[in-house]
Amino acid sequence: STRKESSAASDVYKRQNALRTATEALRQECVPGLRVTEVSPGFIDTMFVDSSVTDPAVREAVNRQKRKLAISPDAIARAIAFAIEQPEDVEIGSIVVRPTAQD
Repeated sequence: STRKESSAASDVYKRQNALRTATEALRQECVPGLRVTEVSPGFIDTMFVDSSVTDPAVREAVNRQKRKLAISPDAIARAIAFAIEQPEDVEIGSIVVRPTAQD
């Protein structure tokens, strides 16, 4: 089961890295004045795993971890609001929001 969880986590990290690269390319190629912010959320308390993970053992393992350390989606919303509220000449390029207890 741990091997499946590690593989799933690896896939997530690969996707996040691809998104980070695409976000940076967009930032470099966009018109002046358009701000681009990459938001990297950590373990967030959502129902995503319940609707997207088909393996019951993996789903339960993720839900156990979620109950231990996931943070509220409001934390992500506040971080996004922070980036948007900056003056027009300020770009917050990247925001990482995760539980303090997350590895």
